[in-house]
Amino acid sequence: MPRKSRVKSKSGYYHVMLRGNEKKNIFRSDDDKKRFIEILAEKKLGGKFYLTAFCLMSNHVHLMIKEGNEDLSSSIKRIAGTYASYFNKKYDRTGHLFQDRFRSEPVEDESYVIALVRYIHQNPVKAGLVKKVSDYKWSSYSCYLNDNDKMCQIVDSDLILGIFSDDKKKAIEQFKKYMEQTEGTEIFIDIEEEKMSMEEAKELFKEMAMEFGIKDIENLEIKKRKEWHDLIKKYREKTGLSIKDIASIAGVTRYSVHKILKEKGKA
Repeated sequence: MPRKSRVKSKSGYYHVMLRGNEKKNIFRSDDDKKRFIEILAEKKLGGKFYLTAFCLMSNHVHLMIKEGNEDLSSSIKRIAGTYASYFNKKYDRTGHLFQDRFRSEPVEDESYVIALVRYIHQNPVKAGLVKKVSDYKWSSYSCYLNDNDKMCQIVDSDLILGIFSDDKKKAIEQFKKYMEQTEGTEIFIDIEEEKMSMEEAKELFKEMAMEFGIKDIENLEIKKRKEWHDLIKKYREKTGLSIKDIASIAGVTRYSVHKILKEKGKA
């Protein structure tokens, strides 16, 4: 079956999502996220595109892009291709990093434009990673409040702030209030909530362990440390798996998992 042609946006704005192949993580460290942001900066030079919002999650990325003098597909292919080369070389891996071709949708109405910015910034809150959008480091939210940050030089925040007010100070205050509001009825593309197989769950546990600096999950001494406790708690938050399943995946007793989760009231 031939692929559908992408719907062309009359406004030039698009919501883009890049997802890890087989739902695997595309970022294993903060340095990986920093490199992805550097690539965004490199690829938008010369007005190729405008970036109005981004959010980097562990296994997917949300971007809000306005086309410049290059079509969307070309821009995303250059971004994804450069990052995949970096990631594969760093971690000595081969094969596709991203799942299929990227997903996108045009965003036309002005109210949908700002709703999408809010949706992207609230992704970490919905995932239970933080309580407030301002608490998450790897999104463009802070760029609207402090555009002096080096990371934020890639964000074309004035395009969105101008929708709120011509007065930048007032626009920022209105923006902050709007970002904290509960989402409306708008529906945007997102990660499908699919139940993981046990093999996928085990693979995710190993990837998350690496993020916590745990290279050997069989090491009994490691399982006494804070990093192990933090891993178990974060894994439960991310997957929602039962204590029984987590114990089986982690190679520990149900009681030890229960005890760790009880520290945070997650049992």
